[in-house]
Amino acid sequence: MQMRRIGAQGFEVSCLALGAMGYGELKDRSDLIKVIRTAVDQGVSLIDTAEVYGPWTNEEIVGEALAPVRDRVQIATKFGWDIDQTTGKHLGDVNSRPEQIRRAVEGSLRRLRVDCIDLLYQHRVDPKVPMEDVAGTVKDLIAEGKARHFGMSEAGAASIQRAHAVYPVTALQSEFSLWTREPEAEILPLIEKLDIGLIPYSPLGKGFLTGRINASASFEANDIRSRTPRFSPEAIAKNRALIEAIARVGAGIGATPAQVALAWLLTKRPFIVPLFGTRSVNRLQENLGAADVVLSEAEFAEIDGLSAGFDVTGARYPKDIMGYSGR
Repeated sequence: MQMRRIGAQGFEVSCLALGAMGYGELKDRSDLIKVIRTAVDQGVSLIDTAEVYGPWTNEEIVGEALAPVRDRVQIATKFGWDIDQTTGKHLGDVNSRPEQIRRAVEGSLRRLRVDCIDLLYQHRVDPKVPMEDVAGTVKDLIAEGKARHFGMSEAGAASIQRAHAVYPVTALQSEFSLWTREPEAEILPLIEKLDIGLIPYSPLGKGFLTGRINASASFEANDIRSRTPRFSPEAIAKNRALIEAIARVGAGIGATPAQVALAWLLTKRPFIVPLFGTRSVNRLQENLGAADVVLSEAEFAEIDGLSAGFDVTGARYPKDIMGYSGR
């Protein structure tokens, strides 16, 4: 697996990362552990989770899966939600008060079975807490040996700059893909200037960019896509034109639509590390194959142009979900 350096502090990770979001919803821990360990065996060195996934079940599974291979991986997790640290109940709002950050980190360390978190993210900007206080708390945790690198998720330009002035931000995690390109206008130039890596989540558009979702698709009630406007039958029918165009390009170079979508991100900038999730070893192997897809300048330009010129139908999140904040 190719490696990439992200951030000014020399943090090196595999060019593709595995996201564990959603694992807490599943019943078969052994299958999930198999996917995670297979990814590590294939050279994936960055595994991503969060306190809120479950809450807590996800970090526990990741901790169990990675315990025997801890020396081969970097673990990323996130704080920033109002979670009762006794019951694990998600109270629904953001919370990045310094005392809550510390409580969250102590819990994550325990569940992940580690002494230090390699990449510690603020999951969402908390408008009630000055960014300087958040970054200062993470700086102190790093000084105490409880974290190594500071990350932010779905933060806007102003928040990134304020945090970075207190302690260097190593990575920004935001949704970025062939059908979600909002960060490209302001965020991408900023983090390139500041030497901050980009870890795009949902690089496959929550499965849409694999080409396997059509207008007749149905989603379980606890699947966020069941209430996401972009995944309504009408929106899917219109958005299929994008995936069909991407599939035609992929057919010409011997790559699946998923591999094309990931290869586009890998080619976009050398500091981009796509973060995908999967519950299948077969899909894992397919996605990892994107690291071997070399796009020519003409192929990249064609894919980039198809995406940039496409008017995606539907919002990427339900109204009650916090997405890209712009703060």
